[in-house]
Amino acid sequence: MGCYLGGAAAARAGDEMSGPALLLAGPALTGSPSSGSTLLAGIMVTAAAGGPLFGVLLDRSARPGRPLAAALALYAAALTAILLCLGRLPFALAVLLAVGAGLLGPALSGGWTSQLPRVAPPGALPRATALDAMTFSLAALVGPALAGAATAAGAPAAVAVSIALIGLALPAAWTLPAPAPRPGPVPPAARSLPADPSALPSPSASRCPSASASPSAPPSPSAPRSPTSVPPPGPSVLADLTAGLRAIVRNRPLARATATSVVSCVGQGALLTCCPPLGTAVLGGPDRGALLLSATAASALVANAALARRRRAPRPDTVLLGSTLLLVLAPLLAATGRPVPLIAAVLLAGAAEGPQLTALFAVRHREAPERLRGQVFTTGASLKITGFALGAAFAGPLATWSLPGALVAAAGCEALATLVFVCLPDTAVATASPRPPGAV
Repeated sequence: MGCYLGGAAAARAGDEMSGPALLLAGPALTGSPSSGSTLLAGIMVTAAAGGPLFGVLLDRSARPGRPLAAALALYAAALTAILLCLGRLPFALAVLLAVGAGLLGPALSGGWTSQLPRVAPPGALPRATALDAMTFSLAALVGPALAGAATAAGAPAAVAVSIALIGLALPAAWTLPAPAPRPGPVPPAARSLPADPSALPSPSASRCPSASASPSAPPSPSAPRSPTSVPPPGPSVLADLTAGLRAIVRNRPLARATATSVVSCVGQGALLTCCPPLGTAVLGGPDRGALLLSATAASALVANAALARRRRAPRPDTVLLGSTLLLVLAPLLAATGRPVPLIAAVLLAGAAEGPQLTALFAVRHREAPERLRGQVFTTGASLKITGFALGAAFAGPLATWSLPGALVAAAGCEALATLVFVCLPDTAVATASPRPPGAV
């Protein structure tokens, strides 16, 4: 478990650091003020497509840690290539590399978390989920701070440090355990038992084809893993993609949690975009906006730490609703334009965002079918990234026109997320297919 948390924290800190690092490295190496934001937009725009595809790859793999490690290596390689391209080759090539890297972004968030049940101690999944969510808050706190500190050695140094952090996570990803064996379907021969017990096939023969030739021979340690130990893939990647989306849409608790979190992320993206101008207007400088972001991340970290210490975790659906309601209040407090309510707003936002993420993970772990777990997590991560980007996109011009108006719009997004939760009851859909035996 410690290896998992260390790898997840390193990968997510590197990911959180890469955005600010590219924002600084782009203008410094190309001379264009807009190059940094263009690179950041390129990384975020393809996340919606990359998440489901990577989830299928995880679900179809006998060792999900291997494709996860490959995704981390490719993401680090893409950042390295972008850094080498800036100022030397056409800027369009760097943007193209950023777009390709964005396809792998959900692997650093949902890809890790989908493997948590395989490393968590028995009965400790709720606490492990809270600790896993804490790595996001820790990354959000440490990543931008490291990016700012590394720029003292030059803008490219920040990108290099983010690449190194992602590289540190590779061993932890590579050694993630394989899925546990799952019982396969009952063979036709077992449905009609012979009268003579000695004629029954041995248990080893039903598990390993090679054992049927010599029932008394022990299985070889190097023998291939039984097909039933690997979640059976669908007939095609497209069929698996369809099954993953259907699993999210037809499961009401999962659909409700996913829709609520995505709409809430639109509001969170808008609030984040308003922090720099809030720092200028209320606290006297744009650099104070970075302090507001750090305070939000620290508050989320403390809230999740308190949640992890509880012996009996509250129902995640209740936490999801309560935290989203708190997020309605945070932008409204910030819209007052006064220092004390502003600080209270960012602390409240962090105290709500941390438990909201933990509750979302808990619902996914509870509801996701085992065969489609990777898709559920990476698709959810893709949708959240897209929602966050949309919030940041509309809040930027709106904040230029009216900063209080942008904050009220952010609160409206959180209110809409609350309404989505309330309007989607926690009941099964009549047309939903039954949950497979391997579902959690």
